[in-house]
Amino acid sequence: MKSRGWSTIITILIILIAGVIVGMWINKRPVIVKPPAPDPESYKALEVGEAVVMRVHRDLSPAVVNVVTKTLAYNFWMQVVPQTGQGTGFVIDNQGHILTNSHVVGNSQNIEVTFIGERKLPAKLVGQDPVSDLAVIKIDPFQGMAIAPLGDSNNLAVGQRVIAIGNPFGFQHTVTAGFISALNRDIVVDQRTMIGMIQTDAAINPGNSGGPLINSRGLVIGVNTAIFSQTGGFMGIGLALPIDRAKKVSAQILKLGRAVYPWSGIVSGTDIDPQLAQSLGIPSVNGFLISMVAQGSPAYQSGLRGGTQLAGSYRGRPLLLGGDIVTGVDDIPTPTFDDFQNLIFQKNTGDEVRLNILKGGQKTVVPIRLAEDPRIAR
Repeated sequence: MKSRGWSTIITILIILIAGVIVGMWINKRPVIVKPPAPDPESYKALEVGEAVVMRVHRDLSPAVVNVVTKTLAYNFWMQVVPQTGQGTGFVIDNQGHILTNSHVVGNSQNIEVTFIGERKLPAKLVGQDPVSDLAVIKIDPFQGMAIAPLGDSNNLAVGQRVIAIGNPFGFQHTVTAGFISALNRDIVVDQRTMIGMIQTDAAINPGNSGGPLINSRGLVIGVNTAIFSQTGGFMGIGLALPIDRAKKVSAQILKLGRAVYPWSGIVSGTDIDPQLAQSLGIPSVNGFLISMVAQGSPAYQSGLRGGTQLAGSYRGRPLLLGGDIVTGVDDIPTPTFDDFQNLIFQKNTGDEVRLNILKGGQKTVVPIRLAEDPRIAR
């Protein structure tokens, strides 16, 4: 009986020890977490995004054209040879007017546009504006001609989805999509500054120039104009002219054959920062020091003056002291000369603006009536 009892006890102890060991081994095993089941809404979002691009392509591609230009030039042997260029454009009204870039048409002697479906039509130049790099060409309207609906660019936001339709490298009606990466970009193209541009990561390549940048509602919000690239191809930075400016310039071209720009007569200025203010002993304000005012200009006639004392250079520009200080336009602050230029650019010739000025240490308001910029060739 005793041996049978000890056997039972030993068996129980073995079972207990084995249970502890197994329990410890189980606790040391890695915990396998199953991934959550896919959210059906994520698939819906993807389908919605695709549907937007597909709808925009379907609705607007018929209004987008491939623009091919021919220019006569001289070769090395002084023989006249044709040179071909191409870009993109889009129909903006039922009269057959097409918006494109000025650098697309240039001084071409022959312009031809191709619609989707290979309909080819001759076009003539109505007018162009190198400042905004915009041109208007015209075809004879035809029945069923599609027109691109124009939106506005006042309420754009970084992160908005955008779609570009164009003819990169001659591949007609290519669609790319992306987002607005930044707003109000200033770029220098061919020694001229283009201000307030829309930056996008939608792929834009040579041949896209002049094509529409479209929002998810199918409205044109910009004209694809330039890329920033170190290779000549797309590197994620495309730039488009805001459609509000394009509408303003194209309306002037249709009415006058050219664009008209407002001008204050303040030619240049130096932005005031705390370091400059301290070193020169001038008030530290958010504004700029007028360097030069054109004689006879609206600003000159209103008594504004630029600097007369050369004090070296600052940030690569001549530093002239003694001029008035501009701090705002119509009570809108202008911390920099570029801010001032942007505000004036949005006005019209003949508009009266009130400049917030610091003159001789005293705040004052100087009204001026904007004139047409004489520096732009007619």
